[in-house]
Amino acid sequence: MMASSMDAMEKWPEIEKAAAGKRRELVLQGSVIDGRISSNGGLTPDIYSLALLNYLEVSQCPSLTEIHEDIQRLTNLQSLILCRNKLASVPNVVANLKSLKVLDLSVNNLSVLPEGITQLKELNTLNVSCNNLAVLPEGLSQCIKLSNINISKNNITGFPSDFYSERLDLLSTLVASDNSIELLSGDIHKLAALKVLDLSNNKLSEIPFHLSDCPKLKEINFKGNKLNDKRLEKMVNGCQTKSILDYLRGKGRQGEDGGDADKGRNTDKGKRQQRKKKDKVADEQDEVEELNKMVVRVLHFSDSSEALTVKVSAEVKDVRPYLVCCIVRGMNLKPGNALKRFLVAQTKLHDDLCGRRTTATIATHDVQLLKPPLIYEVKPPTQLKIAPLGRKEMTAVELIRHLQLEADELRKQKKRQNVTGLHKYLQILQGKSLYPCLVDAEGHVISFPPITNSEKTKIKKTTKELFLEVTSATSLQTCKDVMDALIVKMAELNKFTSEHKEEVGSDGEGDGPQEPAASCETSSELVIQQVRTVDQDGNLKVVYPSKTDFSEELSNFSVIW
Repeated sequence: MMASSMDAMEKWPEIEKAAAGKRRELVLQGSVIDGRISSNGGLTPDIYSLALLNYLEVSQCPSLTEIHEDIQRLTNLQSLILCRNKLASVPNVVANLKSLKVLDLSVNNLSVLPEGITQLKELNTLNVSCNNLAVLPEGLSQCIKLSNINISKNNITGFPSDFYSERLDLLSTLVASDNSIELLSGDIHKLAALKVLDLSNNKLSEIPFHLSDCPKLKEINFKGNKLNDKRLEKMVNGCQTKSILDYLRGKGRQGEDGGDADKGRNTDKGKRQQRKKKDKVADEQDEVEELNKMVVRVLHFSDSSEALTVKVSAEVKDVRPYLVCCIVRGMNLKPGNALKRFLVAQTKLHDDLCGRRTTATIATHDVQLLKPPLIYEVKPPTQLKIAPLGRKEMTAVELIRHLQLEADELRKQKKRQNVTGLHKYLQILQGKSLYPCLVDAEGHVISFPPITNSEKTKIKKTTKELFLEVTSATSLQTCKDVMDALIVKMAELNKFTSEHKEEVGSDGEGDGPQEPAASCETSSELVIQQVRTVDQDGNLKVVYPSKTDFSEELSNFSVIW
């Protein structure tokens, strides 16, 4: 009897809810989880039965010192985040997680990595920073999809023999700062996609001139190394990447000419001219690439004191169950037609990707006008009151009646027999006894999907932070896909705005005198603040964005996690 009581006590509600809801994401972190791990002697075995998981995060749990080999049962995992624990080892069976794309083991007590990591053919991001590693496993070049590696703040003395390989032709970011690396091989140029290289605070005495042959290299950091070439040491502490690469390129040419000055001089000259021509073409291509690149930086939920959580009531399950939210900073809506362009783009997404709101609906709000905490719930049509965009406050019943009359009038004017787009999304709520809505801390309805959001939180030219919501009755993935597309579009529009020097208020919507474009923000980088949606008990439903989002390969779209 006592044993069964113990078993019942050991059940973790987060695991049970994830199993019951067939969830694909699970985040366990913080003191409550750490307490359970401490008393249980590790993670509950039930976690390894969640076969549908593609995102698992267990973080900020100092009592977590090892992971059981049953982790290999989670074969659908695409992201495994085990950061900020006290892991002393990771089982070699991670080799069986064949779908894994992101592996984060940062800030633990690891002194060695399992060789099984080298068998992860889909792996594109590896973060093992802030551990006690002395070496990396041989065979990393087998992970041919690796794009980002962070091994900073360890005790690593060098790279594996196979690391400088043409097979790693997607590796674009290598951060290896604060280690004990003594040698950087000239074969570094084989990493043709390398764009960012950070080897600051190591024990390098030389930088190979072959580094200048990396065609895409845009950002290097060698600060804190005692180099034999004192001029170069001074340059790495104060000069731009291009100047340093030009200097290294010059050293390489001197080396080529260092033998018999007369022998083969014409050949060397021809080679230099050919290389110069190639360098010029590569530089031009990179300049175009950099101009076209859109940068989105993700601010993690745990990194912000102003993190926002949306609570979801159980009743929405039968009405419109799926909700994804986030906050966007850096969107410049002041100049010219920037706001109009954004609203037009949102309408186009509604018409196309959202199937005229039948598949999903987008709503945008000014963060400064929000009064958190927010609750996503349902209300009877007669009790749901909202001030719709451009209208006075009314009940949902009154609003639907007004819109229906307007839609009928529109159909008569155009003499159409078919149902118009306006009718189509009004039909979505037909027969529903309860309507979905997003409510603020004062009880005001700020969103009534799929119909409208509130005039109270309407975005304007002066809006600096946007709260984005996407709801759907179809699936959670539909919400994520629409939100992905919306953010990519916002990045495109922001880049367009920063490149076209329109005047603030030039479309006649601004208040007061016009300002020259120079007074506007020039950076087009967007910062996305993660927002969590939780159930009524505070258990995580979804966090957006997660590292499995923005999964589509977009060459001109860069996400910094």
